[in-house]
Amino acid sequence: MTTSDYSAGIKQYSVMVGGRAAIIEVGRYAEQANGAVTVRMGDTLVFCAVTMSKNVREGQDFFPLSVDFEEKLYAVGRIPGSFQRREGRPSDRAILNSRVVDRTLRPLFPDGMLNEVQVLLTALAHDQENHVDMLGILAASTALSISDVPWNGPVAGVRIALIDGQLVVNPTISQMEHSHLDLRVSGTEDAINMVECGADEVDETTMIAALRLAQESIRPLIALQKQMMAEIGKPKAEFTAAPYDPELEAEVHARVMPQIKQIVAEMTARDDRNEAMEQLREEVRAEYEARNAELPDDQKINLKLVKEAVNSALKKEVRRRITEDRVRPDGRSTTEIRPLVADVGLIPRVHGSGMFKRGQTQVLTIATLGTPRDSQLLDGLDIEEEKRYMHHYNMPPFTTGETGPLRGPKRREIGHGALAENALVPVLPSEEEFPYTIRLVSEVMSSNGSTSMASVCGSTLALMDAGVPIKRPVAGIAMGLIMEGEHYAVLTDIQGLEDHLGDMDFKVAGTQKGITALQMDIKISGVTEAIMTQALRQAYDARLFILDVMRQVIASPRPDLNPYAPRMITTKISIDQIGALIGPGGKTVRAIQDQTGVKIDINEDGTVFIAGPDSLSVNAALERVRGMFEEAEVGRVYTGKITRIENYGVFVEFLPGKEGLVHVSQLADYRVTSVGGEFEIGQEVMVMVIDIDATGRVRLSRQAVLEGWTAEEARERDRNTKGAGGRSGADRSGDRRSSGGDRGGDRRGGGDRRGGR
Repeated sequence: MTTSDYSAGIKQYSVMVGGRAAIIEVGRYAEQANGAVTVRMGDTLVFCAVTMSKNVREGQDFFPLSVDFEEKLYAVGRIPGSFQRREGRPSDRAILNSRVVDRTLRPLFPDGMLNEVQVLLTALAHDQENHVDMLGILAASTALSISDVPWNGPVAGVRIALIDGQLVVNPTISQMEHSHLDLRVSGTEDAINMVECGADEVDETTMIAALRLAQESIRPLIALQKQMMAEIGKPKAEFTAAPYDPELEAEVHARVMPQIKQIVAEMTARDDRNEAMEQLREEVRAEYEARNAELPDDQKINLKLVKEAVNSALKKEVRRRITEDRVRPDGRSTTEIRPLVADVGLIPRVHGSGMFKRGQTQVLTIATLGTPRDSQLLDGLDIEEEKRYMHHYNMPPFTTGETGPLRGPKRREIGHGALAENALVPVLPSEEEFPYTIRLVSEVMSSNGSTSMASVCGSTLALMDAGVPIKRPVAGIAMGLIMEGEHYAVLTDIQGLEDHLGDMDFKVAGTQKGITALQMDIKISGVTEAIMTQALRQAYDARLFILDVMRQVIASPRPDLNPYAPRMITTKISIDQIGALIGPGGKTVRAIQDQTGVKIDINEDGTVFIAGPDSLSVNAALERVRGMFEEAEVGRVYTGKITRIENYGVFVEFLPGKEGLVHVSQLADYRVTSVGGEFEIGQEVMVMVIDIDATGRVRLSRQAVLEGWTAEEARERDRNTKGAGGRSGADRSGDRRSSGGDRGGDRRGGGDRRGGR
């Protein structure tokens, strides 16, 4: 192939998104993939390759779709920090990007498809201005649309911001620093099928307007993909479908439906209903096994299809009762919330704990406070290098009464943790107000739907129990949807069965003032604005009800931190003083830490964080730090310690690393005849700074404090004493030693070369 032939196979398409061009290129890379494209905006370039297996593994009964978003640090000109110097396990951000793309694509694959499909996305370049996640959705949808992989797209995604009261389409990363909304929406040209959102207490009316704007902004992206499909799209390939026998299904439905109607109508408790359904499945299986015993091998009935038919009959009856009779499996109305329980302070010694229970869903959240050095370091494509607030979500197998291996957090757990984390970010105090690193861990104890929203409620309780001064409590609720033709029902507080058999899982978290987080997943092609509006309205009513229950347990953050939480305060020094505080090889700051029992962290901007086990140690360290850079002030009284005793007086360290001489004539309000006999090293004395000479040497007076003199009166007394007796050799020697003492003291205190200043 010549260069000209290669270039001829490359095609470019362009579309405007929020005032900037997205350039889609086909034909340059990955010619053996079923479909491959790059999408570029600015200098951010995302590559996507899509492949599909031709064969299906024997016995496979599910659709194996995998979506992976790979972060390559060469995209931002960095080398990975691991020992291997190559990318390892994906970052949480990469996993969240993968989930956003997966949740957008998955509902549009054909029902029953069994061929494995892999969607692999890679950020080849990142200009730190244009986001990669929405470009990833566009790249994946385009690659699937023009490929021969069966798929009912296209789709597209956009981000909406709220800046200075105005909704902005496709904001840059720098613009997002000023936004009160981070709304990511994807869908078809007619309906929305995925929502992910973090918001700074945005009201429902504004959120609906943002969703409407997102839907409008998606349509040009869909139109371009349809144009590409018409011009260069491949015919869709045949796929292997899961076996399906409509006649057998109808037969099984007729057999089991009367019993299922009775079970669903009479058994509102989940465990009772599950036990009755399992008995029915066993009865039906035994009946068809008996029939199979009399049939030849080529006519035997597929028992797996029999079981699936029983399950589809249950699904059909549950959905019918909800849409027609407006009755849910546990007997609730469409807007009714399950019984709620909230509690705090359950776990000893931890910094804060909160428990939230909704029906059979129960989550225990533990809050831990740490120092800035406990913040999480990030090694990804984002500009953010660390985070001081983390939320981790764990759901072990026992929560659903099952067994299973424990192999670290799965994608679902990372996603649920990130959702709960986003929900609390808008109400957390600023770092200046509350300099702690905060970690929340939500331990799911029992699961029957909406554990992520229970985590939001438990986290609020734990933070308030720990004494973290959050702005307002946050609560969350999961909304569901059952749609049968023209009839539909929006459900408040969905349980596990309704999530499993329903069409939508729409999670809404927020305060009394507004929404802080959204997440929507659906199993149908999309939902309309009318459905979204109703879901948000019902979620608002539920949120206020849940907040009232939580306030009955703890109305506001505790006024004091838990006794086991570290105490921390901050102070500010100038940037050019950082080196002095650290000292040679960290000697100075280590000495303060060792002597006071605290931890000290120093930011590049000069912010000093001091954390310790109690207020006494923290304040002692604070005084040491402040004293290192405090200027000696003539006329001010200090409490210091005697560091050296001479015949002509004593040297007192009145500020960290700063010493001055108290002449024998100024030691007391009487004549001191023996300095060593009346004073000792380490003794605390109150002294006044009465003079600082041109070289920085400090003259102190204890007598001025005892007599109540001013600095001028003390200096005059000093001059009179010298004039009466002249300056002795010892006195002159004392001045020389004082000068040396000051310099030596300053070296110990961090190298203030100006002596006593």
